[in-house]
Amino acid sequence: MEHTMIKDQTANPGPLGLVAFGLSTILLNLHNAGLFELDTMILAMGLIMGCSVQIIVGVMEWKKNNLFGMMAFTSYGAFWISLVILLVFPKMGLGTVPSAHSMGYYLSIWGVYTFGLFIATLKMGKAMTWLFGTVVVLFALLAAASFSGIHSIHTLAGIEGVVCGASALYIALAQLYVEVYKRPLLPLS
Repeated sequence: MEHTMIKDQTANPGPLGLVAFGLSTILLNLHNAGLFELDTMILAMGLIMGCSVQIIVGVMEWKKNNLFGMMAFTSYGAFWISLVILLVFPKMGLGTVPSAHSMGYYLSIWGVYTFGLFIATLKMGKAMTWLFGTVVVLFALLAAASFSGIHSIHTLAGIEGVVCGASALYIALAQLYVEVYKRPLLPLS
């Protein structure tokens, strides 16, 4: 009996997922920093890039046997679905607007989950550890702002969220450049 070995030659989906995470995170946090109102632009970016692209990338990571990538991308894609539902459904008469206190708990559990992912990144490169550390801080600040009602904490979270999203874009582009130029152009460790 002859066996044929099939080699996976598909592209690394991770950089696309990081772009989706980065762009949607930056846009939402520019709002959180107070630069513009929450509107359909953010919701559209959240549903397409934050949700759809990240979930697709998560499935692609599963296919490549990357448990971390699958968990991170599909989870944060689901985060965007749930966030958009929390914002839109009450306006459609489907449920009530969550209280600031309940949003604090919502953001807190996402922070706890993200901290678990952060622990896993300690075995990865410094760039991924930095990125997930900034996501933990972002959820902590957003939860603190929701629990306390202090606007300046929310603004600080927005600024920190832009740094977080920019970090994801940096990693994505650094990985892309390695693929295109066949050598690292931006440091990741």
